[in-house]
Amino acid sequence: MFFSKKMKLGDKELVLESGKMARQANGSAYLKYGDNILLVTVCGKKEPAVGYDFFPLTVEYREKMYASGKIPGGFIKREARPSMNEILSARIIDRPIRPLFPEGFKNEVQVICNILSSEGDMMMDTFGIIGTSLAVNLSDIPFSQPIAGVRVGRLDGKLIANPTTDQMKECDIELVLSGGKGFISMVEGESHEISETELLEAVEFGQKIINKICDFQAKIIKEFGKKKFEFTIPEIPEDIKKKVTKLSNAKIKKFVKLKDKEVRNETRRELYIEIDEALAEEFPDSKKIFHEIMHDLEKDIVRGNIIKNKKRIDGRKPDEIRQITCELDILPRVHGSALFTRGETQSLGVCTLGGDMDSQMVENIYDKYDQKFYLHYNFPPFSVGEVKRIMGVSRREVGHGHLAERSFYPVMPTEADFPYTIRLVSEILESNGSSSMASVCSNSLAMMAAGVPIKKAVSGIAMGLIKEGKDVVILSDILGEEDHLGDMDFKVTGTNDGICAYQMDIKVQGISFEIMKAALEQAKAGREHILGIMNDTIQESRTELATHAPRIINYSIPKDEIALLIGPGGKTIKGIIADFDVKVNVNDDGLVKILSEGENGEKALAYIKQMFAKPEKDMIYEATVKSVKPFGAFVEILPRQEGLVHVSEIAIERVNNIDDYIKVGDVIKVRYKGKDKQGRIQLARKELLLEEKKKAEK
Repeated sequence: MFFSKKMKLGDKELVLESGKMARQANGSAYLKYGDNILLVTVCGKKEPAVGYDFFPLTVEYREKMYASGKIPGGFIKREARPSMNEILSARIIDRPIRPLFPEGFKNEVQVICNILSSEGDMMMDTFGIIGTSLAVNLSDIPFSQPIAGVRVGRLDGKLIANPTTDQMKECDIELVLSGGKGFISMVEGESHEISETELLEAVEFGQKIINKICDFQAKIIKEFGKKKFEFTIPEIPEDIKKKVTKLSNAKIKKFVKLKDKEVRNETRRELYIEIDEALAEEFPDSKKIFHEIMHDLEKDIVRGNIIKNKKRIDGRKPDEIRQITCELDILPRVHGSALFTRGETQSLGVCTLGGDMDSQMVENIYDKYDQKFYLHYNFPPFSVGEVKRIMGVSRREVGHGHLAERSFYPVMPTEADFPYTIRLVSEILESNGSSSMASVCSNSLAMMAAGVPIKKAVSGIAMGLIKEGKDVVILSDILGEEDHLGDMDFKVTGTNDGICAYQMDIKVQGISFEIMKAALEQAKAGREHILGIMNDTIQESRTELATHAPRIINYSIPKDEIALLIGPGGKTIKGIIADFDVKVNVNDDGLVKILSEGENGEKALAYIKQMFAKPEKDMIYEATVKSVKPFGAFVEILPRQEGLVHVSEIAIERVNNIDDYIKVGDVIKVRYKGKDKQGRIQLARKELLLEEKKKAEK
């Protein structure tokens, strides 16, 4: 059944439709906001997936280039694998909807969000949350309630909803918020060192808008929503549960108190094998059930210890940070490196400096630009002691890298102050929680070690939550198991002066404003503690670049002479690059950037200066003979500036055959006498030869 409903959202109408397109999907939603249009579909299977011990939900977000009247760049003229922006947008949609499917629901569900039309001035990921919520709530797939998303910006001190891309460049807060009526389910964004109070004000502002959109959806769902299909969760036989509990409960209570992750994992593995062997004959083919029971027992014990005794797996108090060590200059040949270790989580941060040609070209439906600062996060399987096939960059690696990258935006130097392309890499060498936050710390140290003049150090911390009814415990610097068994993963990065970036995921339906406020205050104390240790290692960026770091030299030439530097078909500039082993980039305004190691850059600069130098009258030059003719020799006194030494100037005596005196490639001294009426360079040699003869006779 087709419908079209409208509500006022900001200065435009939000239009929600369904029933016209994608009618064979379980649910679909067509969303229109101005000329921005997206289509969201959701399909789900009615039988539980076989072999999955988790909810197999996949979210795909695609920005069609035709949506903004563009053809994809590059050799292949069709959309291929998702861009980084599409991956990040898919994650933004996935995180708030995942907890709202029923507990124990393991049917395959796929959400596909296609951007069909774009004005090019507004990010559509938050509208993807709205469209997904409507599509799945209209479908027959079980889902709890409507949610919505909104992007909040702060421009000139005023909070605004759904800012344009141009406005976002000027905002000091960019917050993506999602949730339902009266609760928060996801937070993500960046800010310019704001206070916790300012962030909460932005959250409260966005929550009011979310409430209105959820009310709007609720009316539509009540009228047009399908009846949800029934599903069953396999019940665990009571006799198996009792026997597994009796055999394993006491031993689980012991190993959850083991502080060392590797020892704890090995003890758990041995217990699982022990239970499998003990009950194999009585309950054949029930290993998965045994493991599920023991997992739930462990979860209850860990959470109970935290709620009742305020004791965590590794014995820490809720607000206690693990031991931290920082080391600089780990790698001798790189431009900057640092090893940050926090408990059993370790990140090797590496900073590499490059020129304009090393920037990352980014193209999407909103913009096309060169990115001169970027961070790559690598999470190899050995970091958690696993054997796993490496299939390329995962969505998790993209998301963690982006969060760490945007943490540095407020403290980076301007291009005028530091004209380098900066690439950061975080190699996760060991992981037991908060590896993305360790990446922020290691790369902050690596940049300072490399001599990148960042304004101040940046650190990060991941906060957790255990909530049982009204009992709430907030955890600082969470372990991997506390993330897995807990209810929240709230990452906050910043300096001593404020918050730079944040990302919150929750496994429950949502959290209250009060819990978020308490988590932010506890995160501030943890962040400042970590910064103190980092500042003890290095307080500010080094004033000198590393020995092996390239040097950039800037030199300006007139705009109308750019073509001369480049040469026909790029011959001149390619020759400079090859001869001096440098990289040379020329901007449209005539700014020449020379990137080199050692003294090669200065040598290339001297050559370029000579190319554009003007000869001075009566100045003596060492000229290279380029060609010899019967009437004289053509010589180069400066790069690309040649003149004729007339045959009468070749020697003191009369010259009958020039080849008897000079040859191509010889270097001779000449005096520049100016230019004639036709603008030709006039050169003299005979008078210099006479002067030398007189000196010799004396």
